[in-house]
Amino acid sequence: MATTSTQEHNPASVSQITVGSHLETTTAVAVDFTTGFKPLYVKVVNETDRTQIEWFDGMADSEGIVTVANGTRTLVTSNGIIQLSYGFTFGLDTNVNVVSKQISWIAQG
Repeated sequence: MATTSTQEHNPASVSQITVGSHLETTTAVAVDFTTGFKPLYVKVVNETDRTQIEWFDGMADSEGIVTVANGTRTLVTSNGIIQLSYGFTFGLDTNVNVVSKQISWIAQG
């Protein structure tokens, strides 16, 4: 006996994703990235040094989980990611935000 189910379209289950990259060549600064939506997850990767920071909805502003090249993971409570209604701010965490290092990011809402 076959069973079928009907699932109504639930806008809350629709995911928005955007990606980008950034290279700061003068001075490390906190950078606002516009995604067009309020992200629920953000990951920023320093491609050059193989470090990254992740932020999940529910974490405090400026927090993030930093992973360095050797795999060590640390919770930072300042200079991390700040959720904005239209995107996010990438803070001054010195493991990831480094002058003349290529970063790429993904934000999901």
